[in-house]
Amino acid sequence: MTAPEEVGPGIWLIRDTCNVYLVRSADADTAIAVDFGSGDVLDSLADLGISRITDVLMTHHHRDQGQGLPRAVEHGARIHVPPVERDLFDGVDELWRTRPLDNDYNVRQDRFSLLEPVPVHATVPEYRFFEPGGVRLRPVPTPGHTIGSVTYLLDRDGTRYAFSGDLIHSPGKVWSLAATQWTYTSNEGPAMTVLSCYLLGDERPDVLLPSHGHVMRDAEDALALLASRMQYYVDSRRWHPWDLADRLRNPFVPITEHLLLNRSSMSCSYVLLSQNGEALYIDYGYDMMTGLPTGQDRASRRPWLASLPALKTQFGVTRVSAALATHYHDDHIASIPLLRDVEGTELWAPDNVAPILEDPWRYDLPCQWYDPIPVDRVVPTGGTVTWNEYEIGIHEQPGHTLFAAAFSLEVDGVRVVFTGDQQENLGIPGERHEILNYQYRNRFRLGDYVASAELYRRIAPGLLLSGHWEPRMVDEGYLQYLLDAGHDLDETHEALLPLDELDLGADGVLVRLVPYRAEVAPGSTLRYTAEVRNPHRVATEAVLRPVLPSGWTGPAEVRVPLEASGTVDVAFEVVAGAAARRQRVALDVTFGDLRLGQHVEALVDVR
Repeated sequence: MTAPEEVGPGIWLIRDTCNVYLVRSADADTAIAVDFGSGDVLDSLADLGISRITDVLMTHHHRDQGQGLPRAVEHGARIHVPPVERDLFDGVDELWRTRPLDNDYNVRQDRFSLLEPVPVHATVPEYRFFEPGGVRLRPVPTPGHTIGSVTYLLDRDGTRYAFSGDLIHSPGKVWSLAATQWTYTSNEGPAMTVLSCYLLGDERPDVLLPSHGHVMRDAEDALALLASRMQYYVDSRRWHPWDLADRLRNPFVPITEHLLLNRSSMSCSYVLLSQNGEALYIDYGYDMMTGLPTGQDRASRRPWLASLPALKTQFGVTRVSAALATHYHDDHIASIPLLRDVEGTELWAPDNVAPILEDPWRYDLPCQWYDPIPVDRVVPTGGTVTWNEYEIGIHEQPGHTLFAAAFSLEVDGVRVVFTGDQQENLGIPGERHEILNYQYRNRFRLGDYVASAELYRRIAPGLLLSGHWEPRMVDEGYLQYLLDAGHDLDETHEALLPLDELDLGADGVLVRLVPYRAEVAPGSTLRYTAEVRNPHRVATEAVLRPVLPSGWTGPAEVRVPLEASGTVDVAFEVVAGAAARRQRVALDVTFGDLRLGQHVEALVDVR
């Protein structure tokens, strides 16, 4: 092991499997470590007059950064990790248990993770100050080397130090290009590296302390050179050049004077500006996206607030006071919790959307966020809500998903309706027509698109703003087209499905179990509600026979009388058996003489 190198007052570099940085507390003989390598740093403490390491801060999840973390835990240090990557520290055994290996197109370096889990004390608060071990730091997102990578900023004796992980190795160079390849054929990671270099440069660090390479005391030039070289690399793998600097510096396009479109986000997020300097977001998913990394695991999705500085500097925004969500899909809400933590922004959600955000395990729905998202204010569909000088109409809008709303308001003399993902309004004459954007697992129903077309006609907007497509000017002909398309959609389904004989609905699901996912202790009682819909146009009886894992107990059957085409919610209880992951509870379903078999399931973690 090489001798520690003092790179700043009370800051030492210990070369290990990565560069480990030891930072002495200002008023104690303790220190924190940024990254941990194999743990050799523990053998240097006595020589430096340090009694112990109180906290270890990880820049990212790779094994060379933290293979010695079990030694840190044994030493008594608290482990702090990037929010996006926590599962790759204390839940990494799940990665090893479930990571697909056959016919594998996932080229992300997620398998360069720890071999065994380690306990995590906390995730680091991005964009905010915190003081682990008495050392005041501010973590900022710097994706590129990994999706969840962070840099830690430390101000000491008039110098700003940036512990930058593997974002940069040396001026204009990175430790690994392979690590930046997040999908099989695209280059999201290199593009994110460019953006992170710009954003870290905006923090005006004086000294860069990388995980591999040497200390850089010309931080601004080093980052600028890497941004320039990596931009060339990005353009070499694209059909057209991609001006990432312009995308970062000018992410907002004015639709009217007080209504902006964020052109950098994965789904369209809109900003309503108030005369008092406040702003309101309408949807806010993945900001400043360069593509969608392979996988659905938590470490593949990065919320951050990269466009927020431009909103404040270019449009005089003093505060983002509220955010409205058209629906619950992650690409529309993923960054709202971070916006609330950093800006104090309140989340306002329609009454048909809020329950899904707050309890994502309750229903079997696609595209939900990983955690419950508390709603600060539930706004009623069919009513209005006032935000500063604006009166915003809240309208139930099933179709794309059952749990969605449209918002209407007048801004700068234009009546606008925000439609979320209801339809793809990018019809090109002679090339393609517009598409009604329905998915069956989102619980699309016949009649939904006719209802939304009739809603738009009642509102009579001048402009429709959707979740992924260009703003659409509205005239009577377009409103009629949407109505005709809704009727055509229903007629197509009626022609293809035996609805006259048996009404299975558009999605073919007659019974649902709520909650769809649950976590209980062994021997606990779990209460289910079966939502049952009669497919017959005559009264009948449904017989529900629970199918339980070995060792579980519950009723042999539940009988449910149903009116013609009626729906009923019926409750029953089961008692869980021994601990096991993702155990299946099912219902074998019969409606009169119609036997559907094990029609519906729910999943339970028993721990």
